[in-house]
Amino acid sequence: MTNSHATRGVFLALAAAAFLTIAGCSNQATDQATNQAPPPPKKAAAAKPASKPAAPKTAAKKPEGKLVAAKAPAPKPAPTKTASTKTVSAKPVSSKVASTKAAPQNFVTIPQGTAVRATVTQALTSNKNHSGDSFAAILSSPIKVDGKTIVPKGAHVAGRVVTAKKSGPAELTVALTSVQVDGKSYKLATEPINHTGKAAKEGDESAKPEKDITVAAQSHLKFKLAKPAKIPVKS
Repeated sequence: MTNSHATRGVFLALAAAAFLTIAGCSNQATDQATNQAPPPPKKAAAAKPASKPAAPKTAAKKPEGKLVAAKAPAPKPAPTKTASTKTVSAKPVSSKVASTKAAPQNFVTIPQGTAVRATVTQALTSNKNHSGDSFAAILSSPIKVDGKTIVPKGAHVAGRVVTAKKSGPAELTVALTSVQVDGKSYKLATEPINHTGKAAKEGDESAKPEKDITVAAQSHLKFKLAKPAKIPVKS
């Protein structure tokens, strides 16, 4: 009986010791868990406000207050290609090239001795004119050959003073030298017409020689061809 009580006591003592041991271990584990608990999470740092967009730069202002627009860079000129120039040798122009040739003119020969009547347009005098002086005249009648008009009336002719003497006695000789047809001058040689200041009748002592010979303007003179003349006519 005593042994059973003793055993029972020992058993209770062991059970109590075991209980206490278990309780102590449990408290120690709890303390360790408490001590090793992770620190509370830190507060997230406040987000920084987004940076404001940079304000656009305004154009620079001149002192007068006018806006100066920014100059855009000038575009670079595109490279130009130089065209290769080939020298072309000039070919000699052939002499056989067709050209506008003037139609050949037909000439008519005015025979020697043909009468040529002209009207002088200026006065001629022996005391003022000199040998070699020229004068102008106009045909007062056409020049005809075989009834056909070769030079029309009114054509311009030129004349020349052959001799001009003031005294011993006075003398004035004139002749025609050329005629104009279609704007061109052609040679027209006539026999000279001589005007002298001799006395009207030989042996008449009362008659006095003329001191001056004058051919008034608009005087009609009749000449004769001294040589044949070739004048062009329209075909």
